[in-house]
Amino acid sequence: QAPESFPPLWNEEAVRVLEGQMKGIQGHCNSCYMDAALFSLFSCTSVLDSMLFMPFPLCDRNVQGILRDEIVNPLRRTGFVRAGSVMRLREQLTDKGRCSSFTNAEKDPEEFLNLIMQQILGIEPLLKLQSGGQEQDCYCYQIFMDTQEDLVVPTVQQLVERSFLSSELKLVEIPSCFIIQMPRFGKEYKMFSKIIPSLELDITDLLLDSPRECCLCGDVATLECL
Repeated sequence: QAPESFPPLWNEEAVRVLEGQMKGIQGHCNSCYMDAALFSLFSCTSVLDSMLFMPFPLCDRNVQGILRDEIVNPLRRTGFVRAGSVMRLREQLTDKGRCSSFTNAEKDPEEFLNLIMQQILGIEPLLKLQSGGQEQDCYCYQIFMDTQEDLVVPTVQQLVERSFLSSELKLVEIPSCFIIQMPRFGKEYKMFSKIIPSLELDITDLLLDSPRECCLCGDVATLECL
């Protein structure tokens, strides 16, 4: 355990701490969905550190303590988290979520994020989306799309844009944190064998009523052709 706080890892320090054997979050008993989500949310970014320090009783103190002291801080300090620490978090989620399968079954990351962010830690939704004139709040966005013949090794930028287009979605506002779940179809079939991470994400075309340039004359656009 690491009761003191450690900042997220950056640049050369991230490579030094996280690269090599016995690094990352140790998997156990179908924990991969949670391990990958926790690593993505906390190893190299502080944007969601409010989850670790929200005042009690607005959040569950036991879950927050395990998340901060047994998972996030050891990950940032040594680059390694034991499977037992994640299992203790899973046991707490089982009790709070009234779902026994959190300790042994593989689940969808969105279910885990919704439970820990909304029901346990009480965080406001991170995303506001609009589709067909209706707004919806959510904590993460999962990419859904049909098979794309021209995309062999896509970037995250391409997947997000095409997914928003096919679902007729727009971002109501610029999100403080944009959690994106890549498309996945189990062990037997995967739509893409590889996806290239986009180190920056341009959401200009995804924003609702955002001023944009006309592709013909260069002035402010007044019409959009999907």
